[in-house]
Amino acid sequence: MKILVMGGTRFVGKPLVRLLNEAGHELTLFTRGRNPVPAGLEHFTGDRSNSADLDQLAGRSFEVIIDSSGRNLADSRAVVERTGAPSHRFVYVSSAGVYADSELWPLDENAPTDPASRHAGKAETEAWLRAEGIPFTSFRPTYIYGPGNYNPVERWFFDRIVHGLPVPLPGDGRTITQLGHVEDLATALARSIEVETAANRIYNCSGAQGVTFRGLVAAAAHACGKDPEAVELRYFDPAGLDPKARKAFPLRLSHFLTDVHRLERELAWSPRFDLERGLADSYANDYSLRSGELPDCSGDAALR
Repeated sequence: MKILVMGGTRFVGKPLVRLLNEAGHELTLFTRGRNPVPAGLEHFTGDRSNSADLDQLAGRSFEVIIDSSGRNLADSRAVVERTGAPSHRFVYVSSAGVYADSELWPLDENAPTDPASRHAGKAETEAWLRAEGIPFTSFRPTYIYGPGNYNPVERWFFDRIVHGLPVPLPGDGRTITQLGHVEDLATALARSIEVETAANRIYNCSGAQGVTFRGLVAAAAHACGKDPEAVELRYFDPAGLDPKARKAFPLRLSHFLTDVHRLERELAWSPRFDLERGLADSYANDYSLRSGELPDCSGDAALR
């Protein structure tokens, strides 16, 4: 198929483009041009927030558009305004962050969304695609991790464990969160365009299980080759946390767990990476290859 990938050279985009290329699709990438593009692929360089840059796509048509970098409705609509709707599918990387808080866990795809969420623009994009009659498939990952992660998810834990620093955790460390490996998300994205059932569907996409913060520290320690029992845990009261200190901890301070059964059932998908294996992959193929500079953990002082 003729596919436009918005993004494609960082994190999720890298394994996705590899899979699509191996499957023989005709790929066009639109990126900022900061990272290498695989040989033989059509490539437009620009900032998608710049209308003139995006005009390079005007008049082009695609069977599939995969938007892995759109943050809000305006981002995705601007692409479709120039290319027209894809004839087969618009594949969108949304976020489980669109969901409202709940007393029922895990959250399925019908759970209420939060219009005040900082990810609300992604839910608006999904609603717009449906209202416009554009066949789409949207994926709502929780926390994505793996090699190339530019967000401080697993790296935040690795930094403290490797350098023998205390790991601050909210409450008693039993809050449940959920991570999904980048390769598993890329596989689901690529597979969805081959499955008719996936048209006009939204899928949670993450690891099959949740994990407590304490369990996450233990799994991260194993990935680093450290004894989890030797890692110092320092608990803090999330209720008394200064709002400015919130960003010092990389994950939500409340439960965050989704149900991935729809994805497993309809796309015959299952995660290849459990948490232990995924963290080991991230450590060996990313974190351990970085420089050994001491991390800046000064923000931890506010987590008390």
